[in-house]
Amino acid sequence: MLTFPIVEIFQSLQGEGYNTGMPAIFIRFGGCNLRCPWCDTHFDHFQKFTLTAILTRVLTYSAENIIITGGEPTLQKYLFELVVRLKRFGYYIAIETNGLRTVCTGIDYIAVSPKYHYWQNYHDAPLIKADEVRIVVEDAEDIEQFCLEMEQRIKAKHYYLSPCEQNGDTTLLPTLQLLGKLNRNRQDNKWQLSIQAHKIANIE
Repeated sequence: MLTFPIVEIFQSLQGEGYNTGMPAIFIRFGGCNLRCPWCDTHFDHFQKFTLTAILTRVLTYSAENIIITGGEPTLQKYLFELVVRLKRFGYYIAIETNGLRTVCTGIDYIAVSPKYHYWQNYHDAPLIKADEVRIVVEDAEDIEQFCLEMEQRIKAKHYYLSPCEQNGDTTLLPTLQLLGKLNRNRQDNKWQLSIQAHKIANIE
């Protein structure tokens, strides 16, 4: 029997990135291969769900889109089997990943969030193509170089910077300053701002 570590399953609106505002069912997996100091997800607290239990819960919601997130969802050994079953019901499936592992086939939209805190881990990372890249801006002097390296390494349709929030403080100002630097002398303004709009709207 296939089982998965599930932190939560719920319906809400996507609050970040290109699909901001999209109604979606979020499947949040437990477990992660990183320990970012600013992470606000309790990925070590989860319950075991069977594949059938996940499908049963998902089908109680009305949204036609699913966002698979974590923790780090690519750690799940049987993720492809879950994706196959979900696709049979016609769902559009997006995944949010840190980009250090391969994403299984069947995913419609890949949002990758490379972590500056683990820069050295990305030198040989397998994910080199995605739909969007979203980098959380830690307050570091050389994060501009990290962003430029990820832009070269991961080919994507959209690139975003997100402020880092930790202990009530936010790096919004450094994020805006970095945005200006990355887009200077460009005509395409490739990098855009992404904020956690769901927190401002006080929704999950």
